[in-house]
Amino acid sequence: MANSPSYIDYETFLDPSFSPQTFANALLLQTNNPSDTPLDLSTPLSRALFDVQEIDTHIHTLTTQSASALLSHTQQTTTAGSKIAESLSTQLESLSATYTRLEREVVARHAAAKQSQLAASRLWETHRLGRAVARVVALARQLELHMTEVGGGGGRREDHRALVRAGEVIVTLRGFLDGGGPETKGLEGVRVVGSVRADVIKPAELRVETRALQIVREFSIAGSTGTATASFAKAEDAKARTCSALSALYLLSPSTSEAALLTSSLQAYLTAQLHSSTSALLRALQNLPTFPRTLLEISTRSLTLLSLQSLLATLPPPAHPLLQSRHTSLLEPLLLALDTRNLASYFWRALAGALDGRVREYVGKGGPGVRGLRLARERVRVELRGAVERGMGGGEGKKGVGGEGEGCEREIAVMVGAVAGALGR
Repeated sequence: MANSPSYIDYETFLDPSFSPQTFANALLLQTNNPSDTPLDLSTPLSRALFDVQEIDTHIHTLTTQSASALLSHTQQTTTAGSKIAESLSTQLESLSATYTRLEREVVARHAAAKQSQLAASRLWETHRLGRAVARVVALARQLELHMTEVGGGGGRREDHRALVRAGEVIVTLRGFLDGGGPETKGLEGVRVVGSVRADVIKPAELRVETRALQIVREFSIAGSTGTATASFAKAEDAKARTCSALSALYLLSPSTSEAALLTSSLQAYLTAQLHSSTSALLRALQNLPTFPRTLLEISTRSLTLLSLQSLLATLPPPAHPLLQSRHTSLLEPLLLALDTRNLASYFWRALAGALDGRVREYVGKGGPGVRGLRLARERVRVELRGAVERGMGGGEGKKGVGGEGEGCEREIAVMVGAVAGALGR
């Protein structure tokens, strides 16, 4: 282009920012007046056509002059490309042969290895599930053995310690089956496990709970301290049975609420003692000759609660596989649930609360029985005081375990107020 002068502005066309629209607009403005109507397009079109012809002529001139050089360069390029293609063809054949060998030696073996891995994984899952089922079955057999000891089957004597052993196995099974660990994955779909849960675990849990509750309900001062008709060995056996029952109830409590079953069972026991004492005392107030004997029975119930409290205080929580106990004895969760420091004090105060309204209702009806009760109100006060003192473990004229440095005066005051207070002065 330098050797062939031309009026064409090549720099404009070769500019990277060249725009055909901008160039056409500039060409129109150069050959027309913007105010002319209509515009003359023939002149700019002729100008553009002339430029194209000029460029075409220039290209033709260049190719004619350089034809020999272009053909020589093309021939050289073609020859070099042919040589490269020949060398690449040989390498491609070698590469294809190598890939075929690798496909035979690696890909096929990898597919077989993948199948082996899948088979091994499934065998491992089967083995893991089999071990889990075997453990469940072994624990279920162990539980059945303990249940025969609880029931005293086969002519054997009942072993109360089997309640604790059965409770520990039940809790272990409960944690294993419901824990959701990796080794228990898929157990819910095994029929044997479902049968063990329905036919062994649930009946055993119900039976242990029922038997433990029965032992707690049967607990009494006679069985815990001994009387003229109960030997020391029987008293110790009763304590041991009660300890086993309390430990079993603690173990069977839900892991989300420590000692819930134990505290609810003991609260039910206390409620039963309160109901029977309330009914008996109301009947005795209507039949005064039976009043001293009824008070003696109620005092005995209070002493039984003191004995139960002493037993609970010396009994640490058994080792639980699913939780860490926050208490040092089984007495702590019960006192916490009752919001009291002493079971006998709780008993007398709750008894007074239950009697207050009912005694006033009975006195308000009047009648010969009420008149006799009013005449004997001083004796009623004295006997009530003595009963509370005996029930609080103090005996006649001794301080019990009721208050902080006050003996059992608070308990005496609430009981006398609930019964004798309604009779007037």
